[in-house]
Amino acid sequence: MTTSVLEPTLSNLHDEAELVAEVDADRLPCRVNDPELWFAELPSDVEFAKALCKDCPVQQMCLTGALERREPWGVWGGELFLQGAVIPRKRPRGRPRKDATAA
Repeated sequence: MTTSVLEPTLSNLHDEAELVAEVDADRLPCRVNDPELWFAELPSDVEFAKALCKDCPVQQMCLTGALERREPWGVWGGELFLQGAVIPRKRPRGRPRKDATAA
């Protein structure tokens, strides 16, 4: 199996640089909120981080970059990554209950 390295092209870098220059980076959700939120342990915190990303002007660029880099974990572009792949949600820590109705 061969792996290919995804190299950024000059035009891609130029387009991304223009977009980032137009955006006030100090107002991006990942810049104004606690950085730990994007790597949170609690599923509710992860969902909150994903929701913050949905209206971000660089959301698509962030997601594309994370996919290309195969980010090992965290919220990137409104999606949760684990071992380089997008997963739908974070599972809570610990073992699941044997009986879902047990309290």
